[in-house]
Amino acid sequence: MAASRIVIENCAIATVDANDTEYASGYVVVADNLIESVGAGSAPTGLENVVRRVDGTGHLLTPGLVNTHHHFYQWITRGLATDHNLFNWLVALYPTWARIDESMARAAAQGSLAMMARGGVTTAMDHHYVYPRGSGDLSGAIIGAASETGVRFTLARGSMDRGESDGGLPPDFAVESLDDALAATEATVDRYHDDSFDAMTQIAVAPCSPFSVSTELMRQGAELARRKGVRLHTHGSETVEEEQFCKELFGMGPTDYFESTGWLGSDVWMAHCVHMNDSDIAAFARTGTGVAHCPSSNARLGAGIARVPDMLKAGVPVGLGVDGTASNESGELHTELRNALLVNRLGAHREAALTARQALRLGTHGGAQVLGRASQIGSIEAGKLADLVLWKLDTLAHSSIADPVVALILGAAAPVSLSLVGGRTVVEDNHLTTVDEDAVARSTRTEARRLARITAAG
Repeated sequence: MAASRIVIENCAIATVDANDTEYASGYVVVADNLIESVGAGSAPTGLENVVRRVDGTGHLLTPGLVNTHHHFYQWITRGLATDHNLFNWLVALYPTWARIDESMARAAAQGSLAMMARGGVTTAMDHHYVYPRGSGDLSGAIIGAASETGVRFTLARGSMDRGESDGGLPPDFAVESLDDALAATEATVDRYHDDSFDAMTQIAVAPCSPFSVSTELMRQGAELARRKGVRLHTHGSETVEEEQFCKELFGMGPTDYFESTGWLGSDVWMAHCVHMNDSDIAAFARTGTGVAHCPSSNARLGAGIARVPDMLKAGVPVGLGVDGTASNESGELHTELRNALLVNRLGAHREAALTARQALRLGTHGGAQVLGRASQIGSIEAGKLADLVLWKLDTLAHSSIADPVVALILGAAAPVSLSLVGGRTVVEDNHLTTVDEDAVARSTRTEARRLARITAAG
């Protein structure tokens, strides 16, 4: 059967390929779910079975955005504990999070995914680690929501086995036993992980953090991931308090602790990595360990400024993350492009920290690297999956910015005229085509109120 083709033309294109190739006016041809060709000027003539032509005049075409760290369930606890540091914020919110159930998890995932997809995310991930006893099939609910939204998805199946009685932060009834956590994680991998080129769902092994997980869960989690051939994810070096915690409990800093438990490697990525010294960065570079940079959440919790320019110079793979919407209430990855540039310019490198094009690379190719999918997504190149976003830049908001990449990164949030995932339309004219946004909003409001009532009742 002949391939169905979509032609997008007359737009500026930032391919984010290895040479940062750009076209002031160019075209992309999509054949079924793959990018067939990209270039300057008009699309080739004589193309067969063209089912759609898109005039991209006044637009910038980029690879779809790739989110590398999130906690979907937090969508229904936004706007709480707004003036806390990380540990106090966790203590304040764990009693609420420990009461989520399957219906809440599904609604929260729908809200998180809808907001990201509408803002240009074509590959999402969720680090879900709260599995209260009797709460239902939370992983299945989250994966189902991602499938409905139509984006590629990695579920980092999290776990916690260090409750309050063992010196951890979460309530005891919100944590799993070591054996239960490992068994449930392996079952999730077996049921849902797809390692094919065009996979829509993948699973990672993801114990939550050093202060909510036993050393044995970290060690056996790494062994499980490598036995199954999946990636590993956790939080690392987010705050000064975490570093002190690791030194007091383990006699070493976070990076050395991770290495001692098998948690450095090219199949690992960690969220935040704010407090990294030169030897930490060198260890990440040496092992190919990736980083999910979450600038808005780091600022919201006062965690600090991650050394992203130094990581990039050393060769550390770095992508962007929304983080949970209880610490980044907007829940939009495209705002992280701008915030990554601005926040890092407040650091030691000042105006030389990041360029607009480096910020775009973090949100696209960098994210694909971190998720282990750089051969499939993250740049506009022939043979890669057709995950593309067409940003509208011809309105008042961007009218006097000549450079379209600068307009996208430093200007106001640009509307998404078209978003394709594997050639399938997910966003059209700034609205989702796959789910009813108003229905999702109603559902998340209902579940947020129900959770608040349950928490208040104790």
